[in-house]
Amino acid sequence: MLQLAQAKDMENYDLLLKQIQSIVKSDLPLVSNLANTSSILFKMENVNWAGFYLFDESKLVLGPFQGEVACTTIPLGKGVCGTSAKERRTIIVDNVHEFDGHIACSSLSKSEIVVPLIRDEKLIGVIDIDSSIYSRFKKEEQEFLEAVAQELVKVYK
Repeated sequence: MLQLAQAKDMENYDLLLKQIQSIVKSDLPLVSNLANTSSILFKMENVNWAGFYLFDESKLVLGPFQGEVACTTIPLGKGVCGTSAKERRTIIVDNVHEFDGHIACSSLSKSEIVVPLIRDEKLIGVIDIDSSIYSRFKKEEQEFLEAVAQELVKVYK
């Protein structure tokens, strides 16, 4: 069984990436890869939601996640997730209450990072991570999550 990092190691993104690389397999269904990845991402310090929204050719639909109950669909261009998906770029929001059009799925979330999953110029979905503290996400988390996205799209069928 894969030994997951302990709390003191959670900000060791190299270790977390290696763990994700060890569990993400091309012979597994996408949902399995995303479910296990969300479990690892949820162990990041000060994270209260970690998961995925998948693009169904018209909107984002809730995928595997860890955390409180979430919004089930998000239109492209709406909220942080929909904006990231539409613009196909990572978005870091220090204070979600100041993001125009923010979709409040949880009153606990104060900051957010969303990374698009794109393969061969095709949008697959987004990684969405929320924190209960303001200004939680920086360049280090962006680089880590963009590397995670690359691992996931490599095995996407």
